[in-house]
Amino acid sequence: MIALTRRYVFPAAHVLRRSDRDEDWNQRVYGKCANRAGHGHDYGLEVSVAGEVQPGSGRVAQPERIDEIVRERVLERFGFRLLNSDPAFAAAVPTAENIVRVIHDELEAPLFEVCGARLVRVRLHETRRNSFAYGELR
Repeated sequence: MIALTRRYVFPAAHVLRRSDRDEDWNQRVYGKCANRAGHGHDYGLEVSVAGEVQPGSGRVAQPERIDEIVRERVLERFGFRLLNSDPAFAAAVPTAENIVRVIHDELEAPLFEVCGARLVRVRLHETRRNSFAYGELR
C-alpha cells in the first residue's frame, strides 16, 4: 500500500459564533474569532489517498484526476467565500475541525469512484500554528 498526498491552497472567510448563544458565550468560546464581521485565512489543504500501485501506470492514482475532483468539490465551492453561507455549515459552526470533516466527506466517494484510491486523510492548515486532520491519523 502506498499513499499519495496532493497539496492545495484556497482563501476563505468564516465567523465563529453560534446564533443560539449570547454574546458572552460566543466571546468566551471563540474569542476574537466570534467577530460578526468575520475573518479570512489562506487555508492549506493536503489530500492523501492510498492504494496499490497499478501495474499499467506504476501509480496509485493519477494526480491530475485528484486535482480535478478537489478543484470541483472544494476549491471552487469554498474558495473566496464566506463559509458560513455554505449549506454544509447551516447547522455547524465552520471551525477548522468542521471544515476538514466536510471536505473529507465531500471527497471520499468521488476519489474512490474516479481514481480507484481510498481517501485516507485530509489535513487543513488554518494558520502557521494550527492544522487539523481527519481520517486515518497514523
